[in-house]
Amino acid sequence: MAPKAVRFLALKNTKKTMRIALVILIGIHGIIHLFGFLKAFGISEFNEISQAISKTFGIFWFLTFLLLAITIVLFLNHSSYWWLSGFLAVIISQVLIFNFWSDAKFGTAANVIILLATILGYSSFNFKHKVNQERISLFENAEIQSQEIVTEKALADLPLIVQKWLTKSGIIGKKFISNVHLVQELQLKLKPEQANWNNGTAEQYFTVQPPAFNWNINAEMNSILRVVGRDEFVDGEGEMIIRLLSLIPVATAKNDEKINQASLQRYLAEIVWFPSASLSQYIKWETIDDYSARATMEYKGTKGSGEFHFDRNGNFEKFVAMRYQDINDANPTEWSVRATKIEEKNGIKIPVECEASWKVENARWTWLKLKITDIQYNVKEMPVGNSVYKKYGKQHH
Repeated sequence: MAPKAVRFLALKNTKKTMRIALVILIGIHGIIHLFGFLKAFGISEFNEISQAISKTFGIFWFLTFLLLAITIVLFLNHSSYWWLSGFLAVIISQVLIFNFWSDAKFGTAANVIILLATILGYSSFNFKHKVNQERISLFENAEIQSQEIVTEKALADLPLIVQKWLTKSGIIGKKFISNVHLVQELQLKLKPEQANWNNGTAEQYFTVQPPAFNWNINAEMNSILRVVGRDEFVDGEGEMIIRLLSLIPVATAKNDEKINQASLQRYLAEIVWFPSASLSQYIKWETIDDYSARATMEYKGTKGSGEFHFDRNGNFEKFVAMRYQDINDANPTEWSVRATKIEEKNGIKIPVECEASWKVENARWTWLKLKITDIQYNVKEMPVGNSVYKKYGKQHH
């Protein structure tokens, strides 16, 4: 078995073990609270509980047991709201422990662990909710492109190699793309000297009019630590958020010309996944040579450019741009995206596997490998969490 597969299975097994351990802890904690209820109502005597328990307190002991049982059920069913019942159970449990301290004080340790777990559960829920609301806003503000068909005439003013690429991609005779929903599998390296790849998944939404995207990632750093992130380009402005365990801010960048330009350049590079966007009014093309062309995009005061390179058959090979790696950098760095596999998806030929690299000290540092596992065009229903958002967009006349 390959080292990558072994590492993935180890991470998966560790995560599963931690989930089982948490369920067992909550279950034992709940049973102890059930004992308090049984003693209060004289159903059974427990010598371990020396203090008398009134029936009023007995009801609260049972309520805590019930909330902990609900927490287990919701947690095992991957409900987004399991943390809520868990948090309420911890609060009531700790109040009971304070009132029966001599017998129940050791339950505080269990409550601390469960509380930490619920905080992480809430932070994950809160981050996902934020991203979902941004997606809804993105689609609500998007115009539905005309239902016109892309024709050869629409490509007439573009560089010849770009015309060849668009024709090769198969967009001729198909409707203009208004929006895109795609899912990716990722491998990441956070530093050039990092030996192993971190695995992750990502989901991304694009709109063409206005040009915008929302991309969120979930990556495993090791068997315990998980990083989530979100990049977006909206109204000509970019924003990046990275959080450890969905809770601890690792990096945040926004309200800066450099991040705005870098986000626009990323959008420009990724139009290879929805090629008809290259006909956008915000993108201007110029020929470099027989196999490359420069695209310059300007939208709401943000401007950026990059070079598209193709092979002799018109297949996309790579995108290269001088892009800011960090908002604190004085100068931009060469950034490139290379296609490693091209395949037809939903009738359009696109790069389904790519590598992104920075040029560091005259060497290429490949920090990202991605694979598109699903891509949909002109979606009319947008998945948001466990539901579907159907009402979006403004009809463009």
